[in-house]
Amino acid sequence: MNKNYYAIIMAGGIGSRFWPISRTSHPKQFIDILGTGKTLIQNTYERFLKVCPKENIYVVTNENYTKLVKQQLPDMEDQQILTEPVMRNTAPCVAYGCFKIESLNPDAAIVVAPSDQQILDEDAFVTAIEKSLQTAASNDYLITLGIKPSRPDTGYGYIQYTDNVINDEFHKVKTFTEKPTLEIAKTFIQSGDFLWNAGIFVWSARTIVKAFGQYLPEMHEIFADARPVYNSDDEKPYVHKAYQQCINISIDYGIMEKADNVYVLPSDFGWSDLGTWASIYDLAEKDYVGNAVIPAEKVIMYDSSNCMVNVPGEKLVILQGLHDFIVVESNNSLLICPRDQEQNIKQVVADVKSKFGAKYI
Repeated sequence: MNKNYYAIIMAGGIGSRFWPISRTSHPKQFIDILGTGKTLIQNTYERFLKVCPKENIYVVTNENYTKLVKQQLPDMEDQQILTEPVMRNTAPCVAYGCFKIESLNPDAAIVVAPSDQQILDEDAFVTAIEKSLQTAASNDYLITLGIKPSRPDTGYGYIQYTDNVINDEFHKVKTFTEKPTLEIAKTFIQSGDFLWNAGIFVWSARTIVKAFGQYLPEMHEIFADARPVYNSDDEKPYVHKAYQQCINISIDYGIMEKADNVYVLPSDFGWSDLGTWASIYDLAEKDYVGNAVIPAEKVIMYDSSNCMVNVPGEKLVILQGLHDFIVVESNNSLLICPRDQEQNIKQVVADVKSKFGAKYI
């Protein structure tokens, strides 16, 4: 196993689209949302154990989730859990992890990935990551993984690539497009040169630090100034204070869309970003009329089809005459919503907060 390979797991989100199961105090990355016996962050961590030594895996998360990370990933040392005092999107989180690793090992090659994705073919995933790390270690490239699209999905970002290829596999990136309309998504699929943006990035420590200097110079200065305190008792108080100065921007907008040395590896390893109940429904086992029930111990359904049901295991639930609905109960809250209207759940969460306060959020 290459000691210069590192992984950063981003685990700071609150997963509001999975309310009421995902709460601010216990978001989806710390939940066994697929009923596999392991939480999403545990699955992510175990995947990266196949790529790099366990001491080279870092988690960046909100300070409030430190205890959850320690409970679910007991092998992680305190210095591997990097905490954010406030949410500032992905660029500061990436900068913190990469500058800290660079201060430990200037020869590091780093993979950065979300904590809440589903990967069905782990061997193919590991192969893709290792290829990317090898390429990043010896080239001044910012690499992203693109998923070969199976449908014109409007919930994903898209990456357009060119015929300019290195190592026979990595294509120069032409454009990034955030969630398109259905019509535009259809044209993307038909053109054959677009991939889904998996939000997984690979680069050398030197290359990403240089990119921050070029495209986000103020953020570069914040985390470069912290070099003397990384891996010391002063790191947390210093970084927490400095974090307040960071702008709220994603690594995609801040660097990837601007840089001219971005390459994508077209990949196919059974990926889902698990961003919506629809994505859970797609992956879940279903009965003969299309109902996905997690867990299914005490749920009886009559004349009901194509429903996504997630309720406490000890609760008896009877559903009759429901078709194409989401039914979710957790934390003293019940959500019943047509499957084709789940994009409204974020607004529901905002309304619940304004009417009843944060205790239900």
